[in-house]
Amino acid sequence: MTIREFREADCEALVAILRANLQYGDPRNDGREGMLRVAACPAAVFLVAEEAGVPVGLVRGVYDGAKAFIHIVSVRPDCQRRGIGTALVREAARVLRDRGATNLTVTVPGDNLDFWKRLSFRLTKRVMEAHDIDDVAGGG
Repeated sequence: MTIREFREADCEALVAILRANLQYGDPRNDGREGMLRVAACPAAVFLVAEEAGVPVGLVRGVYDGAKAFIHIVSVRPDCQRRGIGTALVREAARVLRDRGATNLTVTVPGDNLDFWKRLSFRLTKRVMEAHDIDDVAGGG
């Protein structure tokens, strides 16, 4: 397994992984165009795990100069429980640390807390999300 930066050619496989794990939400964020915007963002970390040249997992995060966040980790279902998710999180943490981050926060779906606890995370608060920013900003 190799962990590397996201490439545009990864989009289709990564969408399939997100869908398989029920993590594919708004196509504006989770689809091809969203992935390309993330990859172009200098604050973002977007890493892909691959085996035999085929993407099998991804991690996306960001460091804003003060705080680092991991927003999503997803591994192809037939490749889970082999350390790929752990390797992705550890590599993202190294990249974020090298950019200056001193701590790391993750947005966690409620069904996988043990995975994160094994990586030294602890549950501290809930996160709320506005799925459409226009609802918050007042139109568009």
